[in-house]
Amino acid sequence: QVQLVESGGGLVQAGGSLRLSCAASGRTLSSYGMGWFRQAPGKEREFVAAISWNGGSTYYADSVKGRFIISRVNAKNTEYLQMNSLKPEDTAVYYCAASSYGVSSVAGEYDLWGQGTQVTVSS
Repeated sequence: QVQLVESGGGLVQAGGSLRLSCAASGRTLSSYGMGWFRQAPGKEREFVAAISWNGGSTYYADSVKGRFIISRVNAKNTEYLQMNSLKPEDTAVYYCAASSYGVSSVAGEYDLWGQGTQVTVSS
């Protein structure tokens, strides 16, 4: 059974940084595209960032471009999301996901999901 487990969430002041991690167990995901999504209270889940299987391609939502960096270390079966210059509107539950389709910004193309980690940015 494959599991994705996020960590690194928490409370941070606006302008601060956090680094989220997503560790996979049960199967190597080195051939999968990986992504991060987030869901704020009362809003739909939205795409944040995605990375191809070898890290050669990355994609970002316009709202986080230039502030967030997605990366992965296949040898550790782990992906990361470095979040800088955080804003109150970044407050949400952040989910990592894996896609057998490859790199994608579409939630429906992701096969595996983590349980989420809360990120709260205070003003």
